[in-house]
Amino acid sequence: MKILSAGSFLAASKNNLMKRDQYNPFRVMVRKEISDQVHSWRFILLLVLMLLTFAASMYISASNIRTAFSNTDDPDHSFLYLKLLGATDGSMPPFHVLMSFLAPLLGISMGFDAINSEQNSGSLTRLLAQPIYRDNVLLAKFYSGMLIIGTLFISLTLLMLGAGLIITGVRIEPAELLRVLAFVIITIVYVGFYLSLSILLSIAFRQAATSALCALGVWLFFTVFYPMIVNLAIRAILPDPANLSQAQILGYNELILDIMRMAPGQLYSDSSTTILMPSIRSLGPLSMEQLSGAIPSPLPIRESLVIVWPQLSGLLAGSIACFALAYYLFMRREIRS
Repeated sequence: MKILSAGSFLAASKNNLMKRDQYNPFRVMVRKEISDQVHSWRFILLLVLMLLTFAASMYISASNIRTAFSNTDDPDHSFLYLKLLGATDGSMPPFHVLMSFLAPLLGISMGFDAINSEQNSGSLTRLLAQPIYRDNVLLAKFYSGMLIIGTLFISLTLLMLGAGLIITGVRIEPAELLRVLAFVIITIVYVGFYLSLSILLSIAFRQAATSALCALGVWLFFTVFYPMIVNLAIRAILPDPANLSQAQILGYNELILDIMRMAPGQLYSDSSTTILMPSIRSLGPLSMEQLSGAIPSPLPIRESLVIVWPQLSGLLAGSIACFALAYYLFMRREIRS
């Protein structure tokens, strides 16, 4: 009987694990999806658009960073790297505002034809004829998309930190780094909502063009038309503010904000603004009694996360709901050649 040494046993175990990972269907599908997404023209165009937006925002922020840093009236003036993401001279919106418009397009482009394109081409039938679990197909679509999105935004964050270090020569503080990482996580969750929504629509509709138009329609509705509808409804339903007390006005303002927060873009805007501006202490209306005696000073990162936790929970709940419904429809669908 041949006795293996400890080194030979470890090498043999490592080779077996590598072979097992090599033929793992889920890992193979994830690598295939990542390769298809990265080499597609739509992803390259959106990547170029986001890089140009990022470069323009960083250029404007870097041009105004000295003015923002020397403005002692601003309680957030000492957060240099946060100013790179939020400072602007008015010529274009800040980077987080631009992300509220561009990030959904990235998620929609990566998921609107995730299932229906493969079903129309017949590759989905051949794929499911293999010893592969059906839920692995859907999980691979979502996991690969989130992996690409996370890699993209983490790379942009590293570029921002490197550019800030080269331009200013000031090292980043731990509190700023935590806030930047929290902003990246919130952005990834926001894109993940539209990714799961587009995958759901790719299952619900047979044609990729139909699912793409529906996803874009949902994005345009919540971005453009939903605030207009809410404003028109408020003017028609709510009474005249001149006849209301201060407590009633605060109550109506809180109700209006709650209705506006039904839109994913509003949730992302509230959470990203709070994280990038540490002096924000509340996302709702405050009375004069609550403001009296308050000293404008930055909040710790923990308290800012407590403020934005409802918004982040809403985005997570929407993403999970869309993916759960997509999972239910896909598992019950009869797929034929």
